[in-house]
Parts: sequence; C-alpha cells; structure tokens
Amino acid sequence: MSVVSARGVAAGFDPARIECVPLAVTPSGRWLPPEISRTILEGDAAAVPEPDPAAGSILGRPGGGLFLSVPGEAPARLTLDVAFPVIHGWGGEDGRLQAFLELAGIPYVGAGVAGSAVAMDKGLARGILEREGLPMAPWRCLTAEEIRQAGGGLARDLAVTPGYPMFVKPANGGSSVGISRVEGQSDLPAALELALTCDSRVVVEQALDAREIECAVLGNDRPEAAIPGEIVPGAEFYTYDDKYRDGKAVLHIPAAIPDETAARIRALALQAFRALDLAGMARIDFLLERESGAVYFNEANTIPGFTPISMYSKLWEAAGLSYPDLLSRLVELALERSR
Repeated sequence: MSVVSARGVAAGFDPARIECVPLAVTPSGRWLPPEISRTILEGDAAAVPEPDPAAGSILGRPGGGLFLSVPGEAPARLTLDVAFPVIHGWGGEDGRLQAFLELAGIPYVGAGVAGSAVAMDKGLARGILEREGLPMAPWRCLTAEEIRQAGGGLARDLAVTPGYPMFVKPANGGSSVGISRVEGQSDLPAALELALTCDSRVVVEQALDAREIECAVLGNDRPEAAIPGEIVPGAEFYTYDDKYRDGKAVLHIPAAIPDETAARIRALALQAFRALDLAGMARIDFLLERESGAVYFNEANTIPGFTPISMYSKLWEAAGLSYPDLLSRLVELALERSR
C-alpha cells in the first residue's frame, strides 16, 4: 500500500542529510501541495483523499521543474533536488510517473521510463528474460481479442500449455490485484474476466509447488544483490490481503536454502536487473520448486514495498545497511544517475 510505504520512507530519512518534502498523488492523478501531503502522512488514512480544488495542486513544466498552483495566486516553484517515488503499481511503477519527472527535469530514485514500463509488464519482461536465458515456468500472454476469438477452446488449449493448475494475472499490475489461482477449466472464465478488468492482456503461468524467494538488488552500473529471503504466505498464495491487511505472511531472512542455490538466485537477479535496464533498486522474485530444487524467475518489482519491515529493506538491513542509510544510498544513486 503506497501510503504505508511513504510513511516509512518519510520517517526513515536522516534529517541531518535529507529534508523530506512530501507530495501526495490522488487516485485521479492530482499532485497535492506539501502542507496537505504532510497531514496525510501524519494521519492514519489508508489512501490519499481528493481535497477541495481550492487547496491547489502541483504542476510540472517541461525542463522547468515543479510548481505549486493555487487558484488566484501566481505559481510558485518548488525547489527539489531529487524525487523518491513511492507509488506501487499503475501510474507509479509503470513509467508514467518517471516520464513526468524526466520532462520536469527532476532526478528520481529507481528505474527509468523504459525499465519501469517493461518490468511492470509481465508479458514483456518475461519475453525479454526468457530470451536472456532466465528459467521460468511454462507461460503464455494473451490479449483480450485472442481470448474472445478462442472461445470455449481456450480452456482445452491452456490445459496443454501452461497446464492446470495455473495462475491468471493481468499483464500489468501489482500487489496481487486481479490474480487468481485456477485449478481446472471451470474456474478459468471467472479468472480471465477478473484479470481483464485490470488490463487488456493476461499472463497465464503454470502453478508450481514452490517456495517464494526474493532477492534485493541495489545500484546502477555496478549493482549488488543481497542474500535472498523467503516469504511464507498466510494464504494459498501471496494475496493482496496477505501483503497489506492480514499480516499473516512470514519473512525468513536469510532464506533456508543451500549456499549454491542462494548464489544462483543472486546471479539471476543481477542478470534480470541488467537485462531489464533497471537502476537504483529492485526486488527480483523467484520460485524454488520444492521437489526438484529448480529455480524459476517470477517477477521484478521496481518499487517494492518500502516500510522498515518490508522484505527489501530487511534484506539490506541483514547485509549491514540500516534503513536510513539505505534511503540515503538510493538518493545518492539517483543523483549519480542524473549526472
């Protein structure tokens, strides 16, 4: 949940090194002034509300930075050295926010426009990484039109590749929204319908009996990968409620896996990071098949959950990098990349 991560980041900055100027973004895409944004951070709201338009908003000028616009007043420029995006999923992690900051000339933490957009799109990312040799479970990417034209034959076709049980996901999405586990043909229509409410393309992939292993990557041209950790979901799979509401998922840091498996996962995470043209940070997720011990790529997250107890920050804490120091390092990497 973006607001929860933002509270963690804002509270975690070392005030001796970084002054935090919060800018909240509403569901409609309106950027709010720092004063209003700060009250949201200091409150307990789970999402950013839509305040009165008279309160003003933030506007961007190509190459000219960000401005506070209040009705009846002249726009006032905001002096910002770097932006730290903490918006998960659509609009924040898919390249659109990054493109806005690029146009405004504001350096920012994390992957650029292309890397963000491709990593967010499970179909594009998987296609690139499969060609790079990363192992992954059998999968397919289908458009809404392909699904419509296939009709009733699609269920029989998918029974062959990727095969049941399977996961059905929106190609673009995050936080497990729109994802279903499908055990057989009778479950498929509802799962496809749900995924298509989130995107016009759907990824279907074989559901493995596997452990969920996550690897944190940090850096630009010379990225480093932390020791992998393991997520043990409280539900059948790592759902939205399990991530943000129920709190039943358990983190194991480091993951209880053989040293050679950990080394392979770290190497694959770095390979994926470079192949997708990522920067700053990413959490690369893998599946470790229980019976065979085989490792499969799952997905790349360019803006992972970022509270002090989130997997990404906890993995670097285990490596000796405190939460405030991690935040400062990410800001330094953003400035380094902009130079």
